[in-house]
Amino acid sequence: MVKRRFTVIIEKDEDGKYIASVPALPGCHTQADNLNDLDARIQEAIKLCLEVQGEKATIPETFVGVHEIEVAL
Repeated sequence: MVKRRFTVIIEKDEDGKYIASVPALPGCHTQADNLNDLDARIQEAIKLCLEVQGEKATIPETFVGVHEIEVAL
């Protein structure tokens, strides 16, 4: 069994749902009411995205970090 690591971005929407996306896999997103469910769902979503991409699946980019910027309006 081959294991691959993916960076997952997690956000919380205005309704309190957790949203997960995988930048290395365009279109790979899911949501859940809690983080435990979100973890299981994003793993399933990653597997499905890789299955659909088949041999075209690319190697994930290396995560560098998150940058927060302040803008005066």
